[in-house]
Amino acid sequence: MTYCVAMRVDAGLVFLSDSRTNAGVDHIGTFRKMSVFENPGDRMMVLLTAGNLSISQSIRQLLVNHVNQDGHSLWTATTMYEAAQILGDAIRTVHERDGEALTKFGIDFNASMIFGGQIKGERCRLFQIYSAGNFIESQNESVYFQIGESKYGKPIIDRVLGLDTTLDEAAKCALISMDSTLRSNISVGLPLDLLVYEADQLAVTRFVTVDDKNQYFRMIRDTWGQQLKTVFDGIDDPVWDAAPEAIGNVLSNTNMHSKPVRVPTPPELTLGAGDPVLVQSLAGQDTGKPQP
Repeated sequence: MTYCVAMRVDAGLVFLSDSRTNAGVDHIGTFRKMSVFENPGDRMMVLLTAGNLSISQSIRQLLVNHVNQDGHSLWTATTMYEAAQILGDAIRTVHERDGEALTKFGIDFNASMIFGGQIKGERCRLFQIYSAGNFIESQNESVYFQIGESKYGKPIIDRVLGLDTTLDEAAKCALISMDSTLRSNISVGLPLDLLVYEADQLAVTRFVTVDDKNQYFRMIRDTWGQQLKTVFDGIDDPVWDAAPEAIGNVLSNTNMHSKPVRVPTPPELTLGAGDPVLVQSLAGQDTGKPQP
């Protein structure tokens, strides 16, 4: 499994990926999942991959020289949309070549990707690419994409990220999202690749490989949990069975008529109102006297 996230804000793009591909008692695989396609001054594009490693590696290798029906490659595409189409074509080419053989061995054609960057003359753009080669583009209402083990790191992004988020804040948000995932899922692991791209630079502006010795990431790992606990402790406990006129932190009051959905008691245990219930032994025998 893996976790990759990419963010598009007004100031540029942020890409973050882990490097774990397999996890078990005695086997952990590490492969980098971020690939950069860069021609400084003309274009800067980033590909993040998740899913079957052999499939994603085949697609990435083919993508280097793959051309579309117009003779354009990733290096000559006129727009990021066309570049995403070329990536989709490469995925379908690998599927046509390997898909049937994989199916015979019970292996799904499983590959998901995030692709983004900027080509000279247009704005930064971000796409999520699916196994069929189709894709969607990030819009202002949805400024990030995740692939892989995404659920643990999603809440912080939803609460923090917006178009006006600075690149440093977006990078911090991505790293906290990754830390939350690392803590909850062993199939995601260090080292991480973090790339921060400043809009209109048309070249990689900031990149770092983060391992367990990285000072900033260690600070996040230590601080985030402590800050969450502090915030948690600062929230008042609920008030139960408050007076009807009470206000403030009331979870229930005395005039509420909430009731749970109760499962009917088995008839053999229901002896009538006021009758004692016999306690049964594990063998189904009476223990003796009725219990008060």
